[in-house]
Amino acid sequence: MEGANYESVFPEELKRRLDAGERVQLLDVREEWEFALARIEGSNLAPMSELAQRMPEIDPERDTVVICHHGVRSANVVRLLQQAGFERVANLEGGLDAYAAVDPEVPRY
Repeated sequence: MEGANYESVFPEELKRRLDAGERVQLLDVREEWEFALARIEGSNLAPMSELAQRMPEIDPERDTVVICHHGVRSANVVRLLQQAGFERVANLEGGLDAYAAVDPEVPRY
């Protein structure tokens, strides 16, 4: 995203990386009910409201893509993680809604 102070990954790029077998850490910051409706296989749920307590579960050494519904909450979480010292973290632009357009296995809601 131009002008943003965080890294972004677009849905097509993430799908390509996952299809190629890259072990990207997928951090889903939506609520449990949203995660139950739709998710990217292999995602780890850590709702934004629980991020402070769940931070030790996130490996700062791995490439991490933060996911929410439309990309707003995840952009905020990326900034928080960067402030906490995470360097290999990116926001999924357009969120899970945009990702569903490139992966038919992920339902839209």
